[in-house]
Amino acid sequence: MRPVGRISFPGKASVPQLNIRHTKFRKHPMNQEQLIQEAVAARLKAYTPYSKFKVGAALLGKDGKVFHGCNVENASYGLCNCAERTAFFSAVASGYKPGDFSKIAVVGDTEDPIAPCGACRQVIIELGGPELEVILTNLKGDIKLTTAAKQLPDAFYLKPEA
Repeated sequence: MRPVGRISFPGKASVPQLNIRHTKFRKHPMNQEQLIQEAVAARLKAYTPYSKFKVGAALLGKDGKVFHGCNVENASYGLCNCAERTAFFSAVASGYKPGDFSKIAVVGDTEDPIAPCGACRQVIIELGGPELEVILTNLKGDIKLTTAAKQLPDAFYLKPEA
């Protein structure tokens, strides 16, 4: 993965915890850097006692509402959940449906912009749709812009019925 841009935000030791969870942004649409900051804030909530590898995600609804997701580990490792799926499942639990989202940002402490796992790619394409904008980044500010369709080419995808 080759980064396509850089942003600046504080290093992992000084990342501020934002109090913007599940907030509607009525006056100004959220820009890419703001959504990445939301993902950075979500990452701080991760429960990773085993791997110590924290990941954060911020899912933006078309109405401006942001859903945080973080990875949550369990001693029975198959029961762990990734940040991307946590964000989507939180949105669905709040009444959102496939197609209600405009973009997702994902951040981790990785050398290059983080890459979602296969299970997350499947959830992203089904709940976000093939055209969903996906912003992948790391704590250094490297960014890769992509879409759900590009993340999972030839995906198994049944368009959800309304």
